[in-house]
Amino acid sequence: MRDNPDSPIRSGTAPVRQRPRVTVPLESCQPTARAMVVGNYQSLFEQARRDPEGFWAEAASAIHWFTPYRKVLDDSRAPFYRWFEGGTLNTCYNAIDHHVANGRAEQLAVIYDSPVTATRRSFTFRQLLGEVARFAGVLASLGVTRGDRVIIYMPMVPETLIAMYACARIGAIHSVVFGGFGAKELAVRIEDGKPKVVLCASSGIEGTRVVPYKPMLDEAIARSSHKPSCCVVLQRPQHRSTLEPRRDHDWEELLAGARPVDCVPVAATDPLYVLYTSGTTGQPKGVVRDNGGHAVALKWSMRHVFDAKPGEVFWAASDFGWVVGHSYITYAPLLAGCTTVIHEGKPVGTPDPGNFWRVISEHRVAVMFTAPTAFRAIKREDPEGRFYRRYDVSSLRYLFLAGERLDPDTYHWAVQLLDRPVIDHWWQTETGWPVASNCMGIEPMPFKPGSPTKPVPGFDVKILDEGGRPLPANHDGIVAIRTPLPPGALSTLWNDDERFRTVYLDRYPGYYLTGDGGYIDEDGYLFIMGRIDDIIIVAGHNLSTGSIEEALAGHENVAECAVFGVKDALKTQLPVAMVVLKTGVERDRQAIVTELVHLVREMVGPVANLKHVGIVTRLPKTRSGKVLRSTMRKIADGEPFTVPPTIEDPSALEEITAALRTLGYAKASGSRIGG
Repeated sequence: MRDNPDSPIRSGTAPVRQRPRVTVPLESCQPTARAMVVGNYQSLFEQARRDPEGFWAEAASAIHWFTPYRKVLDDSRAPFYRWFEGGTLNTCYNAIDHHVANGRAEQLAVIYDSPVTATRRSFTFRQLLGEVARFAGVLASLGVTRGDRVIIYMPMVPETLIAMYACARIGAIHSVVFGGFGAKELAVRIEDGKPKVVLCASSGIEGTRVVPYKPMLDEAIARSSHKPSCCVVLQRPQHRSTLEPRRDHDWEELLAGARPVDCVPVAATDPLYVLYTSGTTGQPKGVVRDNGGHAVALKWSMRHVFDAKPGEVFWAASDFGWVVGHSYITYAPLLAGCTTVIHEGKPVGTPDPGNFWRVISEHRVAVMFTAPTAFRAIKREDPEGRFYRRYDVSSLRYLFLAGERLDPDTYHWAVQLLDRPVIDHWWQTETGWPVASNCMGIEPMPFKPGSPTKPVPGFDVKILDEGGRPLPANHDGIVAIRTPLPPGALSTLWNDDERFRTVYLDRYPGYYLTGDGGYIDEDGYLFIMGRIDDIIIVAGHNLSTGSIEEALAGHENVAECAVFGVKDALKTQLPVAMVVLKTGVERDRQAIVTELVHLVREMVGPVANLKHVGIVTRLPKTRSGKVLRSTMRKIADGEPFTVPPTIEDPSALEEITAALRTLGYAKASGSRIGG
């Protein structure tokens, strides 16, 4: 998934893709179980394209409705489309109460695994219902009613999921703020969302470091002109916070006296949550997700995209603060009757590169979903897979990867290690669920490394030129999706319909602008090559940084890499690469650089003109794994830049700056820390 830019489309030619790509037959991956195939891909895709109302009406039959919808798709206010107009439902009821009433009461719903606190907890659907209903009673006692906003500023603990469902139960709109955000970013969200109540934990844990949350909340409220009526604080034993007497409440004390409340029917078109995603104007965009379309799409995706069966364990190794945490930790697994895993830890360092394999083994995970950066971290620390072989991971049927571009080298490493299907898929915060994937529950297809395979039924993806005209196969262009978007996608931006149109819809009428560049090949496979902002112009030619990264990642010594464009008086821009080597590589660095330059020249062409390669020990990333290419570009060009508040380790930028200076860049840049 990638956030959408507010940046202009750059001009230039659209190069034609001619290099052949390797196709990997599904059988070569030796899946441990065949997919629960439910239909032919092409027929389902065409059905969704030609008759979206009929297609999604059939999918909606899997959801419990208090009041039947009058109209599947309301286009009376296009481009503000509304799905399942007139229907009422409750997302919490569909995900929890329904299963308790229909034979899954004693099945595990939630597994909490925290290597950083040495804690394991689990909840059956019956137990989870009791916890959610009582905390919904807490919110109701504080005056929270249907349509009120509740900000949740909490780490990877079960109480976060319980709070999200408690809001859904009473029709309140939750807005989860990633725990790594500082006071400034939290204040912006309080100012925009105007929550009645803020839920906060006393601390989070990053590796071995305890991060107090309450001081950041106090500062954020002081910064904001909007003041919530109260705050509820979950006191963690690792760090206890001081409460403000007239504003703050202790979580456990309120819960002890709470009475459970029933589900409140809400309109299908009512917001379930607002999730803020980054914006280049400095004002985050509040993505609005509705109740009805969201429930229909996510439940459909669990069966058709992920081939996840009721009763199986589904683990999305992400964070509640990101869209993956909303869609595939909190909501989709429980809607589908699966068990979800809440993991408070890292792929490496908590305590070692075997942590993911331990979780899969101990909890019998059937389907896993994480970001490619997690596997690059594991590959770098344990390239031979010694830790993997210590555990029984026979329960795992599929590994799904998304969140950033999956380079072919990491794909091949994961396939060889796991000996089962590794599925690249692509989507965004805004879309809410996969746009393109090898749909394991429909018709598993051969894999093409570097491609998330084909558009998922419901998403009509096109490649456009700068004038908005569809391009033929193998031509690089702008990735766009025909509107209306399917159920589950954003309906608008919170309190900002105009920005919704400006950012996503106005540039190419009839299309949603993804902000990504790429192409579709002769077989209909989609290739995402990076953000439109990641296109660099070298001597009048548009080049994707993704294609250069793909070439670099193919070198046997490279663990991961990032490419970005720097200003050049003669050629407009030139590519610069930052490369991290695999653990244990002792070869001469200059020899490796020379080989990398030749490799790019051979695979991408002389037009790439890559001459500057820096070798570093790490790349600067956000805590969700996104590489900060734009920040590195600004450092190289000597421009002022802001250190993103979600950066995993700000000191990584110091190493990048030093490497750039050895290459003749980063001569005069200044920064300020976000948050």
